[in-house]
Amino acid sequence: MPELPEVETVKRGLSSSLLGKRLVEVVVRTSKLRYDVPSTIHELVQRKLVNIRRRAKYLLLDFEGSMVMLSHLGMSGRYTIFSPDEVQRVFPHTTNGGQLSAFGTTTGYEGKHDHLEFKFEDGSVAVYTDPRRFGFIDVFTLDQEGEHPRLVQLGPEPFDDWDAKDFASKIHKSQRSIKLLLLEQSMVVGVGNIYACEALHRSGISPRTLGTTLVTQTGKPTKKLQILVHEVQDVLKEAIDSGGSTLNDFSNTDGSLGYFSHQFQVYGREDEPCLKQGCFGIIERIVQGQRSTFLCPRCQK
Repeated sequence: MPELPEVETVKRGLSSSLLGKRLVEVVVRTSKLRYDVPSTIHELVQRKLVNIRRRAKYLLLDFEGSMVMLSHLGMSGRYTIFSPDEVQRVFPHTTNGGQLSAFGTTTGYEGKHDHLEFKFEDGSVAVYTDPRRFGFIDVFTLDQEGEHPRLVQLGPEPFDDWDAKDFASKIHKSQRSIKLLLLEQSMVVGVGNIYACEALHRSGISPRTLGTTLVTQTGKPTKKLQILVHEVQDVLKEAIDSGGSTLNDFSNTDGSLGYFSHQFQVYGREDEPCLKQGCFGIIERIVQGQRSTFLCPRCQK
C-alpha cells in the first residue's frame, strides 16, 4: 500500500492545488469503501480548505469551522486534480447517465472506480479513485482528533520527534525482530515494509535481529541502532524527494508515478546479487509477520 513517502507526496500535491479553495459539492458515487462513507462528508460543503496535514499514512484535510476529513489511501487509492479548464473539456463526454465518472479517460478503469468527486468554487475538481476499495474516509471535528481510534495509538513521526534514544526505550526488552518492530505503528509511524527492508540493508542489520540486542544493558541505543534510525530517516527522505514508490498502483495527484523503486537495493530483488560494493551476496526473501522481507544474508548480520 502507499507508504509514508507516497502519502507525503500526495499531501504536497493536494496542498499546491487546493489550499484556500472553497468546496461547493461532494459527489459520492460509492457509499462504501473499506467502511461506509460518512454522511457528514456533506457538512464540508461551503467550507474553505485551510490546511492539509499528514499523520503517519493518513491525510488530514482541515476545513473552516474546525472540520477535519481523514483519508487513508488503502492499497490503491489516489487523488487526481483537474483544473477548471480540464473540467470544461471533460464534462461534455458521456457519463452513462451519471452513474460513471466522466474523468475515466485520465483516472482509468473507464471511471468505474472514481468513487468520490470534490468540486471547488473555482471549478477545479479532485477525484478519488480506488479500484480495490481498501481506502476509507472519515469526517470529525478538530477537538475529536486526539481521541480518534485511528490516530490515538500512533507513535512518533520518523523525522521530527523520533531518535535512537526514544526507540531504544521502547524495544530494550523486546524479543521481537527489529523488522517487525519497525513496522509497529506505536513504535514509529509510516516506515512500512519497503523502506524497512531498505534501511536494514543499508545498516547491515539482519531483519531477524531481536530488538533487545540493539540496546545496551543500561538502556542506551547501540551504535547499530543509531545507524539504523539514521538510515530509516534517510531512505524515507530520499523516497519523498523521488516522489515515492511505483508499487501497488500508486500515483501522484497529477497522475505521475514515483520512481524511488528504481533505486531499491533489496526489495523485490530475490535471487539477484547484492549491490553493496564488495559484498557478492545473493538477495533472499523470507516471510515475517505474513509479509515478504528481502535481505542479503552475507552483509546483514
